[in-house]
Amino acid sequence: MLKKNETVRLQIEDLDSQGLGIGHSDGVAVFVKDTVIGDEIEAVITKVKKTYAYGRVKQILVQSPDRVTPRCEVARQCGGCQLQMMNYEAQLRFKQSRVKNALERIGGFRGIQAESVIGMDEPWNYRNKAQYPVGTDRRGVLVCGFYAGRTHAIVPLPEKEGCVISASCDNAVLSAVTEHMERYHIPAYREEEHAGLVRHVLIRTARSTGQIMVCLIINGSGIPGEAELVRALLQIPGMTCIALNRNTDRTNVILGNETRILSGNGYIEENIGPVRYRISVRSFFQVNPVQTEKLYAAALEYASPTGDETVLDLYCGTGTISLFLAQKAKKVYGIEIIEEAVENARINAQENGFSNVEFFAGQAETVLPDLYRQGKLQADVIVVDPPRKGCERAVLDVMLLMAPRRIVYVSCDPATLARDLSILCSADGYHIEKVQPVDMFPHTSHVETVVLLTKMNTL
Repeated sequence: MLKKNETVRLQIEDLDSQGLGIGHSDGVAVFVKDTVIGDEIEAVITKVKKTYAYGRVKQILVQSPDRVTPRCEVARQCGGCQLQMMNYEAQLRFKQSRVKNALERIGGFRGIQAESVIGMDEPWNYRNKAQYPVGTDRRGVLVCGFYAGRTHAIVPLPEKEGCVISASCDNAVLSAVTEHMERYHIPAYREEEHAGLVRHVLIRTARSTGQIMVCLIINGSGIPGEAELVRALLQIPGMTCIALNRNTDRTNVILGNETRILSGNGYIEENIGPVRYRISVRSFFQVNPVQTEKLYAAALEYASPTGDETVLDLYCGTGTISLFLAQKAKKVYGIEIIEEAVENARINAQENGFSNVEFFAGQAETVLPDLYRQGKLQADVIVVDPPRKGCERAVLDVMLLMAPRRIVYVSCDPATLARDLSILCSADGYHIEKVQPVDMFPHTSHVETVVLLTKMNTL
């Protein structure tokens, strides 16, 4: 039995969903941060559970051939990038394996092959959205950055390059905000005391248009020197929208319900393929526009609309996939819980000239069953892109009742994907035709997957 503070020798055989290396000692799995598949290490046991343990690296005895020096100097401390010490080709192999293993272990599928992961040519500075917590260090100096793994301790961004996966303009924005806070003696939010004003700085960028949005999330209704802050931010090329979001709740949820626009129309615009999208502060939009185009192209290929189909897009956000589908489908219906996103989706459809799209606001697990029971909705193809927790059972049940010819499932979590597919493929349900992982989040353990399901009795 392993004991705390014991030193063990491990061969790192795999990584878990959080990017922790997995080795075994006396048959017990040990999870170790900052390791790469193929490393041989000495680890100090830090925590022991009934069937597994955690450790920290004491020394690397033999480096994996896939180990590289992280580009970011704070990659180990920051909780954002779990895989920067692994070369990019190895990252893609790991993500392919992660999808396949989830389908086998959780979904119970056998003989399913995941395609090679669609990666990026340049996997840096790809994020079009980042939410930076604001705080102070031990000296009382303002800092912006990201939380260290599994904590709310802020790791400041490197001064020279900033975050290497976020947009290159973010450093200039954060500098303008912190300089304004210092000039007006504006306190950062202190979570333990529920005091202070500025909680987060949200930055959105649009790669195709160069437009930038900044939203300060504050523990109050206003910020001193608003006009001067706006003038400073407008000096940054591409600045299009500046907003304040009020969140006075004692919560870890970042955005509150009230947003006030200080400059601009309240949105930025991004092009994905031939479609232009309007994105507001609260709207969901994929964070990697380069890979989003590849992801949606795969979804469109799998949906295969020919002009005669009715397509249902669940969890549709601002209508991103819906409008891709509307290019070739007869009719597209979208369902989304965030009303602001639905309003964006309707405007996006109108401005792109799509009259064959209709959107409904509300929870998918409520709206979809109601529309189906009332006979107002039937679909030949269903596209579903749920949050990380996957689909509610009520949604899956109605999808099975509707019995579309094809289901295209877009997932950001292999575990919940496998769980939901096992339900859809049970009994007289569906058959998995294709599994295509897409690397939307290089240098992290996350992977997006597009799966094509076809109705069993149509084979």
